[in-house]
Amino acid sequence: MQLNDVIRRVKHSLERAFPEQRLYLRSETNETRFIRLTPFTQLVAWTGSSVFVAWSIIATAFILMDSIGSGNIREQAKREQALYEMRLNELSVERDARAEEALMAQERFNMALEQISKMQVTLLDSEDHRKEMEKGIEVIQTTLRRTMKERDGARSDAELLTAQLAGDAEIPGAKANDPDAEITVDFLTAALVNTAVERDTMANMAKKSEEYVAELELERKLLEEKNDRIFSQLEDAVSLSLEPLDKMFAAAGLPTDSILKSVRSGYSGQGGPLTPLTFSTRGEEPDADSLRANGILERMDRVNLYRIAAQKAPFALPIKSAFRYTSGFGPRWGRMHEGTDFAASYGTPIYATADGIVTHAGWLAGYGRLVKIQHEFGIETRYAHQAKLRVKVGQRVSRGDHIGDMGNSGRSTGTHLHYEVLLGGKPVNPMTYIKAANDVF
Repeated sequence: MQLNDVIRRVKHSLERAFPEQRLYLRSETNETRFIRLTPFTQLVAWTGSSVFVAWSIIATAFILMDSIGSGNIREQAKREQALYEMRLNELSVERDARAEEALMAQERFNMALEQISKMQVTLLDSEDHRKEMEKGIEVIQTTLRRTMKERDGARSDAELLTAQLAGDAEIPGAKANDPDAEITVDFLTAALVNTAVERDTMANMAKKSEEYVAELELERKLLEEKNDRIFSQLEDAVSLSLEPLDKMFAAAGLPTDSILKSVRSGYSGQGGPLTPLTFSTRGEEPDADSLRANGILERMDRVNLYRIAAQKAPFALPIKSAFRYTSGFGPRWGRMHEGTDFAASYGTPIYATADGIVTHAGWLAGYGRLVKIQHEFGIETRYAHQAKLRVKVGQRVSRGDHIGDMGNSGRSTGTHLHYEVLLGGKPVNPMTYIKAANDVF
């Protein structure tokens, strides 16, 4: 009974809100028909119309908001891309300038080495000439002393003979006014005159030799000062080249001594401009200039070893086109993210970051299409989620070689490159290497 009352009340309320309506339709034959619109029918029509209008309003609002938001995101992405490309261009110009400066420094170093070699040859010639002159002076002085001794003896004999001829003394076995004695005196007198002339000549030669030795000594000092200035400039240039490389490898956490030892053992051929200088063939110890030049050459050799090691370590970026970082190394969503993500357009080329050998090129769960490259010093790099692979297992690649295209394969939420660096089998932050290289280059 109560249910009937409720139904009756509801119908009564509907009739008051939506009274029964009739819709008359007249045909061309003047026939009139009508359609009854009950309160329930009117309620259904009104409810449906309201729902349709509300849905239209909400859908239109969502479309407008999505359009406005997408437009802002696209504009922001374009601005970020333009800023990034501008930064890339600036870095490229700066890198080219640094490369040109390094090339010019290398040329200046080679020219300086050539000048050093010439100056060392000149110094050796001067040293040999000086030693020869010293020996000549010693011979002249010895001859002069012997001549002076002979002159004094001849003078004593002449005085004795003169005294004997004058009757002051007697010559054993000779008579006064002996013709042979007079001949002997004349001979001794001529010998004394010749000895005096030869003595004066030797004295003049000794004086000229001493003056020439003094000139050679002055020239040697000037050459030493010039060598010192050149060596100082070379040492400064080598220091400017070596210190940033030391910092780069230290910042990357790499053991520099063991790395350089490994590179040196692999590149052990000798010869050319970096061979240590040796100027003495007499078993003598190298002089200070030779030791200093060899020190510079050793440091230049260290720079070259660093250059080779830098080519074998992943200091480069795997992407050369415009991109943005979407996720870094570290905890993410409750687990460890062991790499760095670079997002760019589908098919963007991916490049090897260092020389090495491809150890994997295929599908791997979670990684999708993956390339693994084994480098020197126990370093491995991984390039995941690729659309297409460009290398094969066992292939040797160099830094900058095209190894694949960016894609969305494997467990991925969008087109990007997942880039990993492993040292001794343990993942490390790839940005450590990239930032260390950016600080130097």
